[in-house]
Amino acid sequence: MMTAGSLPLAVVAPWLSAWLTPVWLLSVGVLIAMVVLGAAWGVSWLAARNVALAAARAVREGVLFPVLIVALVLAAFALLGFPVVRHPGQLLAHVARVPFTGRSVQHFTIPRPAEATDAAGAPTGKAEETKIGVSFRSDEIRRLTLTSDQKLTIVSEPGQDALASYLLIRVAGDAEPTTWRRRGRSAAPLPMDQVDVLYVRNLGDDKARLTVDLLTEPPTPEVSVVPLTALATVGLFLVYLAMLAAFPKVSAVALATSKSAMAQPIYPIIIVVGAVLLWLFMVLPYFTLGEDIKMLKGTGVEVTMVMCIFLAVWFGSASVADEIEGRTALTVLSKPIGRVQFVIGKFFGIAWPLALVFVLLGVLLMVLVSYKVIHEVRESTTEQAEWFACHFEMFRTVPGLVLAFMETAVIVALSVAISTRLPLMANFLICTTIYVLGHLTPLLVQQASGAFEPVAFVGQLTAAVLPVLQHFNVNPAIAGGAAVPASYLGSALVYCMLYSVFALLLALVLFEDRDLA
Repeated sequence: MMTAGSLPLAVVAPWLSAWLTPVWLLSVGVLIAMVVLGAAWGVSWLAARNVALAAARAVREGVLFPVLIVALVLAAFALLGFPVVRHPGQLLAHVARVPFTGRSVQHFTIPRPAEATDAAGAPTGKAEETKIGVSFRSDEIRRLTLTSDQKLTIVSEPGQDALASYLLIRVAGDAEPTTWRRRGRSAAPLPMDQVDVLYVRNLGDDKARLTVDLLTEPPTPEVSVVPLTALATVGLFLVYLAMLAAFPKVSAVALATSKSAMAQPIYPIIIVVGAVLLWLFMVLPYFTLGEDIKMLKGTGVEVTMVMCIFLAVWFGSASVADEIEGRTALTVLSKPIGRVQFVIGKFFGIAWPLALVFVLLGVLLMVLVSYKVIHEVRESTTEQAEWFACHFEMFRTVPGLVLAFMETAVIVALSVAISTRLPLMANFLICTTIYVLGHLTPLLVQQASGAFEPVAFVGQLTAAVLPVLQHFNVNPAIAGGAAVPASYLGSALVYCMLYSVFALLLALVLFEDRDLA
């Protein structure tokens, strides 16, 4: 007989399982990425040992080494965290189904109905069944849309009368789509697991054109975060190494700048202070009548971003303005490095350590948000929180962190441009002003639209010159409980890249005729 001490933690402490299962899924994605990267490094060691040694040296010396440590810790939790997860084997099986799910559209032609007759030759009014080939699992259906120009009856087994309980759906035949959607974790529309054939009765007057639009996802859709995490982790390492290989001069400046920035005492202090603040935000009550989770996510993202913006201005002044004043920049530019490589390298050399801060504090914030769900349920009811509720809130934080880093990147580019001419305090004042006005730009344009013409011109000029930082503000979505679509993240990324390029061009113009001697 099993004692309480021999039971898995998922059974003994359900709250612990609910809290850490989303973290475990994140860790599984990181583990897969580590395996893929390790295998790629092993192949490169066998094929081109010099390339493998250069890649290992680049990871060990650069900002990726702390990221690697965090990734190895998460990968270790993926291997050791089975006792805190309910049905881990089932979740891993659902992960394996992710590549086989998605959207598929098929078109079929159903023959004109042939009227069946009885033994006396009288028409029975029953249409013959037409078999169409499909392939999906019933428990993976997320949305099924059927469109036809004729009335149809579709069943999963032959003999509609005998198996009426297997009736799937009726199509009205007016060319309007008939859609079945899964509501939450409701049951599938079919009793069997695998469906390879459907049987269609054409009840119209002519041949029917049927379109089957099927959207499938794993039975536990939360496992989709595993391949996304793996792709993001692998992409982070590959993009960093590719930049080092493709742009050696820029990378040399960026590497030296990032090492200098991370060696400054203020860097670990900011990380520790940020971690303590995030923990305090999780513990302290907000008295918001059940909205404490939204407050934690909003304040956590904002604090992480503000601290990184502070570091961006500090590092920009320390690595550009101070080097120009101390004649260090003249020494660097005396080597085969131009001013263009110098400015771009400074930008990436400041952005890399800030990306590390977002990784460290972002992972901590997601873990705390997952626990906050448990805490809130305990405070409000006697029921136990489900792990997928923790997963939902935890990964809704990711778009806010991504947008916050985009905003920080814009400020980094502006700080580098300002640092080519002005010292630290002036840089702080200007960047703070840009930060405030950048978030007020939509309001300024709206208020100036019907105002006096010079006022309207100033408002539009401000919107055209200054960055519209409100594009990166995800707090309205967090407050409304709405998801941030991938298309919005893509458009925000394009805006971030375009304005960063504009700011770096301004930096080159200001730095081009700067007398370094």
